[in-house]
Amino acid sequence: MSITEENNMEGRKIVVAVDESEESMYALSWCLDNLLSQNHIPTSTLILLYIRPPLDVTGYLFANDVIATMEKHNSDLTNSVMRRAEAVYKNFNTTVAVEKKVGSGDAKYAICTAVEKLGADILVMGSHDYGLFKRALLGSVSDYCAKHVKCPLVVVKRPKAT
Repeated sequence: MSITEENNMEGRKIVVAVDESEESMYALSWCLDNLLSQNHIPTSTLILLYIRPPLDVTGYLFANDVIATMEKHNSDLTNSVMRRAEAVYKNFNTTVAVEKKVGSGDAKYAICTAVEKLGADILVMGSHDYGLFKRALLGSVSDYCAKHVKCPLVVVKRPKAT
């Protein structure tokens, strides 16, 4: 990397979308290896972004303890994802600042909104590599983000096990 390129990296906000999947943890590792390694400027900020599924109980009659249990599950899941992400980045010898952000809602919309609000310079996310049929039914978060985020997007594919 040239000095000019290093100066352009200084102070960058790199957002990595994380979730429960191995693909997102691989994307985080890839980001640390390729964008935030020891050879790069350490003044960048790594932002771990987790979007929880919405907890919408509108129109349903649930006892308070059921709602509390669902909220606790969401909280436990968030903590689990962030602990896994923390374990990944602690394995790297980097002095980069790390921030954790949690949102809620439909991932594709919430990620795009968060990236804009955070002023991200780049978004990194893993590819679940759904087939054509599943992608048509579920939609692709990375496809949506590629069309709607204003910063560059890196979609990282995890190598297939041989």
